[in-house]
Amino acid sequence: MPAIRVVLVEDHDMVAEAMELVFAGIGDIDLAARAGSVAAAVREVELTHPDLVLLDRRLPDGDGIEVIARLRELAAAPKVLLLTAEVTAGVATRVVEAGGSGVVAKTAGLDELADAIRRAAAGEMVFDAVLLGEVIDRLSGRGTPAELTAREREILRLFAEGATVEEITRRLHLARNTVRNHAQRALAKLGAHSRLEAVAIARRRGLLD
Repeated sequence: MPAIRVVLVEDHDMVAEAMELVFAGIGDIDLAARAGSVAAAVREVELTHPDLVLLDRRLPDGDGIEVIARLRELAAAPKVLLLTAEVTAGVATRVVEAGGSGVVAKTAGLDELADAIRRAAAGEMVFDAVLLGEVIDRLSGRGTPAELTAREREILRLFAEGATVEEITRRLHLARNTVRNHAQRALAKLGAHSRLEAVAIARRRGLLD
């Protein structure tokens, strides 16, 4: 299986160099490029077409959250994980609304960071269970009515419980691609940018009752 290609966006050279050394020792994660600003991040993503961008919150030319939607609109459309010291429901909600895949605390250990990258690259949302519930509550007033199939509702309910795609495939005895396809159709029907936002909209509309 090919390594996950990552662009690291971090403006502190010492931190970026330390993380580069860490990634060099992980066989399934490949640091494709480094950037120290919003402008450089957009340029490197356009050049390298990574699978994922690990994005610092505070950058010299802007807020990392504000560039997530821009990165997601590029031809490469990489997944984006926000790296921040401020892991709150407010920050996490903004990341979801922008189309990001989750939040990783700057205090996270190497194993936790690598696991977050793998999960996000595989299409998972990366939040701890408590934060997940708070974000769903904050997003619950968004969206428009939609008609979901029984299977789409079932899968959204499992996402609401914090289940991963792998866990859902085991519990429902479905292929991974089948679960993803049902999830993508549900997102399209609800006008959601992420699975987490889809859960919030569906819950608000009473579609998961």
